Amino acid sequence: MRRVYLWMSAGLIVTAMIALVAQTLPDSLISILMIPAIILELIVVIGLSALVHRISPTLALLAFLFYSALNGITLTPIFWAYQQTSIAFSFFATASMFAAMTIVGYTTRTDLTKFGSLLMMGLVGMIIASVINIFFANKEIYWLLSFIGVIIFVGLTAYDTQRIKMMTMQAVSEGNTDVESRVGVIGALRLYLDFINLFLLILRFAGGRRK
Repeated sequence: MRRVYLWMSAGLIVTAMIALVAQTLPDSLISILMIPAIILELIVVIGLSALVHRISPTLALLAFLFYSALNGITLTPIFWAYQQTSIAFSFFATASMFAAMTIVGYTTRTDLTKFGSLLMMGLVGMIIASVINIFFANKEIYWLLSFIGVIIFVGLTAYDTQRIKMMTMQAVSEGNTDVESRVGVIGALRLYLDFINLFLLILRFAGGRRK
């Protein structure tokens, strides 16, 4: 698990560094880069999830870091929209909640598999409802979905941690360091996504938009 957290942290650092650099670029350039970056993100995530057991661990890690860099570009408009104090508060709040739930997921003896299925169904439902609400622009539904989203990603953090722990233990027991490395990369990606999505949802509640 140490490797998972190390690579996840590396991904967050890469995202933050790229976002800081991107904020110094012209708005027009970021607008041009946005759509290609989003498309590449989808390709990398889908490709990495599907091919992680076929490609080398090094290539998988590079793909994850590349995705993290792309995320730094796509998150730039959000960092433009919010004040630094709100971003800092949201980050530390997210880090605290993430740390608490990943400890729960790592130490609990309760099988979280059944909760994982419910959480994934809830996530799909939330995404569909969010897309529909774009056309209605209902603020009450917006905040309700944001609150539900926080609960879902808090739960997914614990679920993913337990799942990654079990996969890592199995690879170690089999003495398969190659599989262990691949699990480390895909595990880092999952926890990275949990962290980023939780951060973005908490940022909504923190407020502090620039005027």
